[in-house]
Amino acid sequence: MSPAPLLSVRDLRVGFATEGGLLQAVDGINFDVRPGEVLAIVGESGSGKSVTAQTIMGLTRSKNARIEGSVMLDGVELVEAPDAELRRLRGDRIGMVFQDPMTSFNPVYRLSKQIGEAMAAHRDDLSKQDMHARAVELFEAVGIPDAARRVDDYPHEFSGGMRQRAMIAMALALEPELLIADEPTTALDVTIQAQILELLGQLNRDRQLATILITHDLGVVAEVADRVLVMYAGRVVEEGSLDEIFYDPQHPYTWGLLGSLTRLDRPRPKRLPQISGTPPSLLDLPTGCSFRPRCPHEFAKCTELPALEERTAESPRHCDRCWLSSEQKREKRQVGGQIGLEAPA
Repeated sequence: MSPAPLLSVRDLRVGFATEGGLLQAVDGINFDVRPGEVLAIVGESGSGKSVTAQTIMGLTRSKNARIEGSVMLDGVELVEAPDAELRRLRGDRIGMVFQDPMTSFNPVYRLSKQIGEAMAAHRDDLSKQDMHARAVELFEAVGIPDAARRVDDYPHEFSGGMRQRAMIAMALALEPELLIADEPTTALDVTIQAQILELLGQLNRDRQLATILITHDLGVVAEVADRVLVMYAGRVVEEGSLDEIFYDPQHPYTWGLLGSLTRLDRPRPKRLPQISGTPPSLLDLPTGCSFRPRCPHEFAKCTELPALEERTAESPRHCDRCWLSSEQKREKRQVGGQIGLEAPA
């Protein structure tokens, strides 16, 4: 029997008032994350992935923000929680690995001091010696060699991969139950990416963390995720298990993401595969399906917005937003013998 969800997000909407009108960055998303589970949120830049994560952390609160819906962490409502309550939960029960560790760390303080500050904010009973020893222990846990010496280095003395490990160590300092990793492998070479993903997977298994992995790269998702949300223009357009998303994708946008992955087992194409066009402005979304202007399979009904719902009897938890029938989808997603999105005529 699956454990109860640690985090439950229901009808979350996040908008920002701008001179051009209300920019709806997140528009009614729902998901659960359970202990020991890795949920991947995938999509292009501007799809609402990072705004979702930052809203869970309470980092999008501002005078021009419009936040609605529910975010429940083990029975605690975060959307309406006072700032003091969120400060208590951040770091303690929710840890976050930010996208760029070089700009997330303060360059003028040693790493041991920065990790110690995170602990001191929540633990009054820890001495400086205790916090330093804990920082060394964390560095060892995330695989940083010679941890006792390197813990007192400055951020610029670490390589990109080691800085990311140090960022993960800081996020784990207080042993949170929920870990949010926002593009943790961006700007890292392929070998280091694999090491960071292996580390996240191992931490998830060993500590039974509920993990949210945010990325634009489905290749990253394949390594560690259990379930996947595919976001486009602030909405979830498909959700399902890892196998369902990779082997039986139902939404044309997901086909495009999968088709954009380069394959080592096939001849090198003359041109890298891509999804034509650009994501729409969140201030001026097209009527109906937001992906309609970029989709080669558009037809009359696409001017109506499809609900995110189960459309295949054999996969009851596999949901998508597309009016095409299951038979049409299986036929149209095959491009050159593999899953992909047809180029526009």
